[in-house]
Amino acid sequence: MKSLLSFADCAPRESNSLHNQNTLSALKAACIAPHRQDDESLPNSGTIHGNNSASRDDSTDAALDASIEIIAVDDGSTDGETARKLDEWQQRFPHLIHVVHKENGGHGSAVNAGLQRAKGLYFKVVDADDWLDTSSMCTIMQFIYEQAETEHPVDLIVGNYVYEKVYEHTQTPMGYTNVFPQDKIFTWSDINSFRPSQYLLMHSVIYRTQLLHDVHLQLPEHCFYVDNIFVYVPLVAVKTIRYFNVDMYRYFIGREGQSVNEDIMKSRIDQHIRVTKLMIDTINLDTISLNPKLRKYMENYLAIMFCICSVFLRMINTTDSLAKLEDVWLYLKEKQPVTYPHIRKNIVNVGMNLPGKTGRAIGMTGYRIAQKLFNFN
Repeated sequence: MKSLLSFADCAPRESNSLHNQNTLSALKAACIAPHRQDDESLPNSGTIHGNNSASRDDSTDAALDASIEIIAVDDGSTDGETARKLDEWQQRFPHLIHVVHKENGGHGSAVNAGLQRAKGLYFKVVDADDWLDTSSMCTIMQFIYEQAETEHPVDLIVGNYVYEKVYEHTQTPMGYTNVFPQDKIFTWSDINSFRPSQYLLMHSVIYRTQLLHDVHLQLPEHCFYVDNIFVYVPLVAVKTIRYFNVDMYRYFIGREGQSVNEDIMKSRIDQHIRVTKLMIDTINLDTISLNPKLRKYMENYLAIMFCICSVFLRMINTTDSLAKLEDVWLYLKEKQPVTYPHIRKNIVNVGMNLPGKTGRAIGMTGYRIAQKLFNFN
C-alpha cells in the first residue's frame, strides 16, 4: 500500500531532548493502531495511548502500518540519547520510521528535510514538544483513506489544536466551527470570517504533499518563526479544504526557553522581522489573483505579523528597536503599496501603533488584555 500520511517529527536543538517523552507521544499517536502498548513496540509515554484492543483484525493493523510513515528528524542533537533512540526505533520498524540525522539548521531546516523525503499523499509536521490525539487522528485517517481513492484529493485538511500549558495545568482549545463548514469538502468561497485572534497555524493543518512541492516550499534555515511561512505561502495553491471539528494537535506551551516565551521573542525579534519580510517577498498581495475571502484572510494574517513586530519592538523601546519598526513598515509600503494601507489600518495595528508614550501605554495594555483572554505566550 502506498503511504498516505507522512509525519515529519522535527526536533530543533532548543528542544530535542527526550526528557519529557512528548516526542514519543507524537510517534505513538501517529502509529494509531498497529503497535499495541502491551508488546512494548514503542515506549509508553503515559500522555496519550495507542489502541491496545486485542480484537483488531491483523490485516487492518497491517494496512494502517503501511499507510503511515514517520520521518524523525534529528536536527543536530548533542545529548547522544536522541540519535540512539531514533536509530533503535528505525531498526525495529524500518517500514514505518525513517530517521534523518543532520547538522543543526533550525526548525525550518528540519521541516525541509522531512518534506524532501516524504512519500505520503499528505504531510503533517509534529514538533518534538507536541503530540497528536489518537482518536482524532483515527477520524482523519479514515478520510485520508477515502481521498486516496479519488482522482483529485483535497488540498488541505484542518483540525483543531489545544494549547497545553502543562506547567499551569490548563488547556485552551482552539477551533474553527465559526469559520468552516463541517462534514463536507468546500472552497474558500464557502468560509465565514475568522475572529481577530483566530488563524490557521502549523498545528492545525495537513497539506497534500504534492501541493507543497508544487509551490516550491522551502523554509529558511537557522531562523525561528518559519511556521508562519508554512501556513501562509501554500494557501494560494489550496483549492479544496476539509475541516474536522476534533482536537487533533496538542501544542505544549509554557516551557522556559521556548521560542514563543515573551523574553525569548524580544531577543529574537530580528528573526520575526526576517520572516515577515520573506512573506511579503514571496506572496505579493498587490498582484496575485485570489479569492476575495482568502485575500482578506491573508491580509489579516500579515497584519498580525506586523502587530507582533509592533508589540515587541515598542516593548523593547530603544532608538534601535523603533527604527526597526519604522523600517519594516516602510518595507511593506515599498513592496506592496496597495496592500499597505489595509495592513496599517487593520484594527490590531491601529491599537498597537498609537503615537507617543500614551499611545505606547495603550498598546501594551491591549496586548496584556489579549494575552489574558487568549492564553498565548
